[in-house]
Amino acid sequence: MHYAWRLLLLLFILFPLKDSGAISAQFEYEHARQLFVRGDLEGSQQEAEQGYERFQTYDPKWASEFLLLKAETQLQRGMYDDALRTLRDRNFEADSEDALIRSLTIESIALLRQQQPALAEEKLAQASDLCKAATFTSCGGVLQARGILAGRDENFQQARELFLAAHVFAEAHHDGYLDASALLNLGWTALQVDHFDEALDWLRAATRISGEIGAEDLKEKCSGNLGWTYYQLGDDERALQQFSDAEETASHAGNLRFQMKWLSTAGYVYQDSGDFPRALDCYRKAFLFAKQLDSKEDIKIGLEDLAHLSVVNENLNEAGAYIDQVAPMESAGGGELSPDLMLTKGMLAAALDRDEEAEADFRSVWNNRDNLTTLRLYAGSELARLYESQRRPGAAEQMYKSTLAVYESARATLREEEEQLPFGANATQVYDDYIRLMAGQKRTGDALAIADRSRARTLEQGLDADAGISSSRSASIDPRRTAQNADATLLFYWLGEKQSYLWTITPARVTMFLLPPREQIASHVKSYSNAILNFQDPRADGNQDGLWLYNALVAPARAWIQPRKPVVILDDGTLSQLNFDTLLVPGPGSVKDNDANATKHYLIEDFPLVSAPSLAMFGARKNTRDRGARMLLLGDPVSPSRDFPSLPLFAYEMTKIEGRFSKDRLTVFSGVQATPAAYLASHPSQYTYIHFVSHAIASKNDPLDSAIVLSGSSADENSFKLYAREIIKEHIDARLVTISACYGSGTRYYAGEGLVGLSWAFLRAGAHRVIGALWEVSDTSTPRLMDSFYGNLANGNSPESSLRNAKLDLIHSRSRFSLPFYWAVFQMYDRE
Repeated sequence: MHYAWRLLLLLFILFPLKDSGAISAQFEYEHARQLFVRGDLEGSQQEAEQGYERFQTYDPKWASEFLLLKAETQLQRGMYDDALRTLRDRNFEADSEDALIRSLTIESIALLRQQQPALAEEKLAQASDLCKAATFTSCGGVLQARGILAGRDENFQQARELFLAAHVFAEAHHDGYLDASALLNLGWTALQVDHFDEALDWLRAATRISGEIGAEDLKEKCSGNLGWTYYQLGDDERALQQFSDAEETASHAGNLRFQMKWLSTAGYVYQDSGDFPRALDCYRKAFLFAKQLDSKEDIKIGLEDLAHLSVVNENLNEAGAYIDQVAPMESAGGGELSPDLMLTKGMLAAALDRDEEAEADFRSVWNNRDNLTTLRLYAGSELARLYESQRRPGAAEQMYKSTLAVYESARATLREEEEQLPFGANATQVYDDYIRLMAGQKRTGDALAIADRSRARTLEQGLDADAGISSSRSASIDPRRTAQNADATLLFYWLGEKQSYLWTITPARVTMFLLPPREQIASHVKSYSNAILNFQDPRADGNQDGLWLYNALVAPARAWIQPRKPVVILDDGTLSQLNFDTLLVPGPGSVKDNDANATKHYLIEDFPLVSAPSLAMFGARKNTRDRGARMLLLGDPVSPSRDFPSLPLFAYEMTKIEGRFSKDRLTVFSGVQATPAAYLASHPSQYTYIHFVSHAIASKNDPLDSAIVLSGSSADENSFKLYAREIIKEHIDARLVTISACYGSGTRYYAGEGLVGLSWAFLRAGAHRVIGALWEVSDTSTPRLMDSFYGNLANGNSPESSLRNAKLDLIHSRSRFSLPFYWAVFQMYDRE
């Protein structure tokens, strides 16, 4: 569940006005201040207290500075009552207008945190009036505080203007801390209106400046806010890493307030992934911190978190008790309940069959377009489920359509692939429920169309944008014609939380089969993959996972598969990490030299298999010819480091491939010439085939940082890397790209997109087919496989048949290369 007001992490910094006070006082103050900047809030507070005690009798001005620093530190630590008590110990008006401005500003934020907004606004108005008369360095903090109040009132446009003014003020006064703080707040504000691209830009800029000035406290908050951005984008893995890093930093700094917040946000990730025990542990710890700090705002948040998790865990009495505690706190003084609490109330009401109350609560969140997209998606999904439970399928269907329309509208605002890729996770559950509704009504074609609508969106839209055309999704898809044009059987999968599906598509019919739930399939995929990666022989070992996966995923459709005709796999989720070639089929294989006494064989022995991203893309396939085919071959680079050693078999593979093409149709970059710059400058769009022989790097956190390792070409330490994000910007029209390197397929899959890495990048750049590796490649077997592949291709075989024949050569080699670890590593991806 997404919580709009969980991260009111806005900071302000009130640098003191320097004077010519005692050198010792200034030295001690600057040291305490530097501890604050570096994030050692506990140490800073301790030194500020000591400084105040030391100078209060004979240097009141410096005593005032130390006291203000103590209050500011307490504020950042979430010790709001303590900060207010500290400020009451002195009459700052008698010191200077600057000191008074800082005191009023700190006081206003502390009061706001303690749910006293009217008094907070009164204090801040006094500070603003003082700033109108003259410009003090503390006026930058006033701008920040005013932005906080505007954000609290959900006036995000005004908040943005105030934070921008603080940013300009900071640059004019060369105040790096204030600048980083203002940029951080701008990032937070952009998040509240779903401007994820803008948020990332602001937060990355804030992170950079925080690093330059050594402000660990700000870096921690940048990390947490980046985590929140990734979370809203659906990238839970990166979000959890950012939250964990931020929580650890806050813990070391003694900042209970932000340690509490990052625990809560980590809990959201655990809850979304179904790890309820860890989520509960995070929520309980955060709630204890909130009570320890006596922070009314955070106590409310903690109660809401615990209430929602209780509903999800079906602890309804417990959920009701939490709601009864927090609702009066939120409605005090005529306030409205937060959208997060309204969602939880609605879920509890639905679970208790109080349908009218549930619908009203869900509608209140759904109808408010100012709510975060993720909140509205949640509310829309819950409304649709409610209508289903009331046996109102028409209303449920319309609600699913409306919810997906909101998702599409939000997705259309994302400009970069790295934001678009994870965003699909936000709609996975909506699609899953919608498909289940259609399947339950025996609307096989509609269920398939909905499933395909979620597939390869980033890939397809990027290609369409490059070609200057609108998405082909606007045209109706005829799955049977797609199968007929491909002269193949299509197997389309959807892995659902409670029920998975397989659609078998032939030129004659579309048939739907029910499959086990997602987690059950994923468990067998993981176990079977581990067996293959551990060099096991599934046929000899009678691997039960390989047999189970065949029986569950392929056997239901076997009667519709034409012998020896290609089978196109349109996988989903964890299936993208499984090579269907390896599935174990009962009985002997169909190839002539197979052992007639064998009790099982690999699925590849029956027909060629390729992977396709979606029906919409595969249905627009265009057959290309090899007439005048040209090859671009890059590899055997100079080793850039010990991590990527030169291997003799690189040169051997290069030589073998060169022998398959006439010299006038071949361009080769090897050794020192095989650089990323050489590829980008070679006009790769003119080549029919592109082949890389090298190492590769697969980045799981950011797959577009995956790279092919080539030779360096400049002083830049990373000049040897041909990044995926560079690949997608260089248009190609290759019939086939082959990445003969480890993990060319990538190591991370995204909802609807499958594995994203180098293979995906070349498809996105325009390649019609790509061969990539699912795991580490063997230096000894790969040259043999590639030589066989290109030999078959030269003899007129299709790419899929050529790859299959090359794999069969290894399977029947009666050597260690017959193990699937060696031949199943390569997967062919066909987008057309």
